[in-house]
Amino acid sequence: MRLLHTSDWHLGHTLYDTSREAEHAAFLEWLLDTLETQKVDALLVAGDIFDTANPSAEAQAAWYRFVAQARIRCPKLDVVVIGGNHDSAARLDAPDPLFAALDVRVVGGLPKARGSLDLDRLLVPLKNAQGKVGAWVAAVPYLRPADLPLVSEEAGDKLIEGVRSVYAEVLEGARAKRKPNQALVAMGHCYMVGTELSALSERKILGGNQHALPVDLFPEDMAYAALGHLHKAQRVGGREGVRYSGSPIPLSLSEASYAHQVLLVELDGAQLSSVRPLHVPRRVEIERVPKRDAATLDDVVQMLEALPPLEEGTPDWRRPYLEVCVALPRPEPALRRRVEAALEGKAARLVKLTPAYTGSGHTLADARPGVSLKERTPEDVFRARYARDYTEPLEPVLLEAFHSLLTQVQEDAS
Repeated sequence: MRLLHTSDWHLGHTLYDTSREAEHAAFLEWLLDTLETQKVDALLVAGDIFDTANPSAEAQAAWYRFVAQARIRCPKLDVVVIGGNHDSAARLDAPDPLFAALDVRVVGGLPKARGSLDLDRLLVPLKNAQGKVGAWVAAVPYLRPADLPLVSEEAGDKLIEGVRSVYAEVLEGARAKRKPNQALVAMGHCYMVGTELSALSERKILGGNQHALPVDLFPEDMAYAALGHLHKAQRVGGREGVRYSGSPIPLSLSEASYAHQVLLVELDGAQLSSVRPLHVPRRVEIERVPKRDAATLDDVVQMLEALPPLEEGTPDWRRPYLEVCVALPRPEPALRRRVEAALEGKAARLVKLTPAYTGSGHTLADARPGVSLKERTPEDVFRARYARDYTEPLEPVLLEAFHSLLTQVQEDAS
């Protein structure tokens, strides 16, 4: 049977206040087409459907529209979704009566019944093309510390061992239900040992980096683990069957080099047969000027003026995102104005202007060690602050302006 693993959609996401709604709509349409053409039996979405716990009406509409279209276009498709750390568990679980009628399983938060795990909700049978159960999914959502059982002091790290206990119980329940030749599949939204974070997008969840989960959380008799949280697609611990699918679109400028994809997972009976990445078309490019490091303002302006012009009829949302990084050896009051003027009529749109200061970077204490603040004049502090950011000498006109402001403040205070 065929599974399609995806995660970290982050519907409602904005990139420096720029909406990603059109990009997400294009991805969801591509995903629907892919589910049809690849004859997928089950869709696994491993958390972070939304970018925030309180998503916009537009983001929620996109989610519900996708579920409805998936059911219409792929009537036999099994859909299993778990909540992530960005999602509100209660919000995801609220439409459960409606989703149940559509035969869609969404597990937003860890469900419990009479104080114990509700295995009826956590365990989901997946049917193959012949309509027979081919696999059982342990659909474990993002686990918050309050979800975890108490473990003994001797067990080791309480958070890690608490997570291990939850997975062990759910997987044991799946083993009890599955029959010969049926695969065991797990889902999780977590941070695993030995994986690579996106510095600007992902949170080190479950108590921080020191609580990264070990790969042996998933036993060897498990055919596949569909994971979410990390935006870069990757294996865990070198195991072919323990994977992050990654996000379908870049969620920060630092993710421009990622190969965004979904994973097509083939099962042969109870065993994993293959995992094949299906690359998601990138609808909007991310550019940087200069390509690396920073350049002076004059050089940056020349580079911007050489960028391609905006072609007539290009939708605004298809215009490339642009980060500009300018080296500043001196103050540049007209920095943004000059950059924006150079970009007039260009295809790229400025989303981030990054100044790279060339000064010493020294703190006030580093500038004159051993001298207390009481012994420093306001001009001393101003000069030290200037030298921290800029390499060029302080211009007399700027120092004169500082003294004028200082005099005005002192007169107002007297």
